[in-house]
Amino acid sequence: MPIKSFKPTTPSLRYKTVADFSILTPKKDQPSKPRRLISALSKSGGRNQLGKMTVRHVGGGHKRKYRVVDFSRDKREIPAKVASLEYDPNRTAYIALLHFADGEKRYILAPLNLNVGDSVLASDSADIKPGNNLALSAIPVGTLIHNIEVVPGRGGRLARSAGNFAQLMAKDGEYCQVKMPSGEIRLIHSRCRASIGQLSNTDHENIKIGKAGRARWLGIRPTNRGVSMNPIDHPHGGGEGKSSGGGHPRTPWGVPTKGYKTRNNKRTDAFIVKRKK
Repeated sequence: MPIKSFKPTTPSLRYKTVADFSILTPKKDQPSKPRRLISALSKSGGRNQLGKMTVRHVGGGHKRKYRVVDFSRDKREIPAKVASLEYDPNRTAYIALLHFADGEKRYILAPLNLNVGDSVLASDSADIKPGNNLALSAIPVGTLIHNIEVVPGRGGRLARSAGNFAQLMAKDGEYCQVKMPSGEIRLIHSRCRASIGQLSNTDHENIKIGKAGRARWLGIRPTNRGVSMNPIDHPHGGGEGKSSGGGHPRTPWGVPTKGYKTRNNKRTDAFIVKRKK
């Protein structure tokens, strides 16, 4: 999908780009939705239940409603028609509103090349078409997939953001080898389900925010560089004049960054066939 740029009539418009939402259904043409598909969304501002800031650079942002997306795709063997393609402020990929044959309505993540009027189905006998949901055992090797379960029946957890996809590489007994978006190859049980296709909004990674105010609309607060702080505030701080910090890059708490391994999950190490690096 193309990216829209602007004539630089102001400094903030010079580098700003936005997605061209031409493939989405205009608001006036969107069908009515049941209230259970949209709920309130509260904000934490990066604070925990004690009011202490546990995540930096979070706060503000535009008010949003949460769209209840069906990640589990547990309505099986009932065909559905795509009624609209919509923008979701809570995620980078677009979402599709499905009208099932029995009258129910649900949101799903919209893959690339899924259009209004298309039919989708969650069934192990479904065609290998974008939006259909099958068990890994029923998907041909080499197929691009998204919204992949890690534990059978618990709903999709992997490959859910804009333009993302994983690839089914091989089948070996009860497990399948799946190549993750990171390049890691991992064993996933063949009873786990996944949806077919690559996710929509593939140009999301090329969009330039363009100005500080737009980051604030997204709920991102300013980030201060470590080298601009005092030594008491950051390991990179201090020094005469403009210093570059010295030593290896570290977090404010002294933990090395840029390549320092922090993974510590021996329980699932056996499922990794090939690491991403």
